[in-house]
Amino acid sequence: MMSTFKSVLLAGTIAMAPLGIEAHAAPGEAPIAEVILPPAAEEAQADGASEAYAAQQKAKMEREMDEAIALIEKMFDTGDLPPVDPARLALAQKAMGALVPSGSLERMMDNLYGKMFKTLMGEFGGQSDMMLSIKTGVESDQIATLDEATKAKVSDMFDPYRKEREEQITKVVKPLISEVLADMEPPMREGLAKAYARKFTEAQLTDLNGFLATPTGTLYANEWMALQADPEVMLSIIKAVPPLITKFVDRAPQIEKDMKELPKEKQLSDFSDKELAQLAKLMKVDAKVLQEQRDMWNGPVEEEAMTDVAEAADDYAVDAAADAADAAAAAADAAADSADPAYDRSNWSAADLKRVEDLELAYENASIAAYQAAEEAAENARKKLPD
Repeated sequence: MMSTFKSVLLAGTIAMAPLGIEAHAAPGEAPIAEVILPPAAEEAQADGASEAYAAQQKAKMEREMDEAIALIEKMFDTGDLPPVDPARLALAQKAMGALVPSGSLERMMDNLYGKMFKTLMGEFGGQSDMMLSIKTGVESDQIATLDEATKAKVSDMFDPYRKEREEQITKVVKPLISEVLADMEPPMREGLAKAYARKFTEAQLTDLNGFLATPTGTLYANEWMALQADPEVMLSIIKAVPPLITKFVDRAPQIEKDMKELPKEKQLSDFSDKELAQLAKLMKVDAKVLQEQRDMWNGPVEEEAMTDVAEAADDYAVDAAADAADAAAAAADAAADSADPAYDRSNWSAADLKRVEDLELAYENASIAAYQAAEEAAENARKKLPD
């Protein structure tokens, strides 16, 4: 599964690739003749390419989502749990019908994001001191001295349709959010029903349904989810955050000391030739590839960079660096493909594709066999050499 960081980097590189294709032409080459299409044909071609690209991106996104869901299913595997008792499940489903009625998720989100959305729209909508300062370069303290009517006139000079724009955003986005939240409610009810059926006995679920049927229970069922995002709850949680952060800051020296008691993670540059051979055997790759990578990092020019990398490893920045390297390689391949569609395997014939894949497989097998033969030869030599 491709990480968000890699996806963004790859998408950005692919987007920029068409701008840089021309720069890769050899100095002596004549520019490729440009075919001028009639406006209607050009527009139709652009629309077709755009639709095809959108379809490809959608398919790619769906594959990545499937991979993410598969990983989550693995993390929260319920295969080893006993079957849910049908009688308890029926009672739990009745309870969830009361606790998660239609529209309850939307009410909760309105509590949580409704005021937040309006506040942010006000701050970033063009009339706030901050946005006017950004647009004009005038200090926000000076802008704060202006009355609201003057600020509105200044904002209107930049965007006379800003209010209509804000209303349009709300009008377009809110129905979609409502639809998505409504789609989420049935699977949420089903999941909660199974969890309740496993957690509570038949008698307990009967008692719960009895309570939910009372006036107090009905009121609780209608309000409990929305209350999770009530302003009182949100303010209390937000106000509790600074002391939590302060606690971590105050204990940072001790945390750092405790973390440093463990040996640092090894880098490839720390591996000996013998360890590299073991690593190559495990990974089924040529040891020379790993040796070249190690030696590159061990070069004198890279000593300072190696120190930085070692320190960054403690903060897990190495993972991001690896992601960037993978994404850059993938982006380079993608850029090359976009520069020359002849290398796009989807354009190859079935016979050509099979021939290339067979040769690639043969090369991989030969590489592994060569490595294994070299290891066996080295082992035989060790037996003959004096200790």
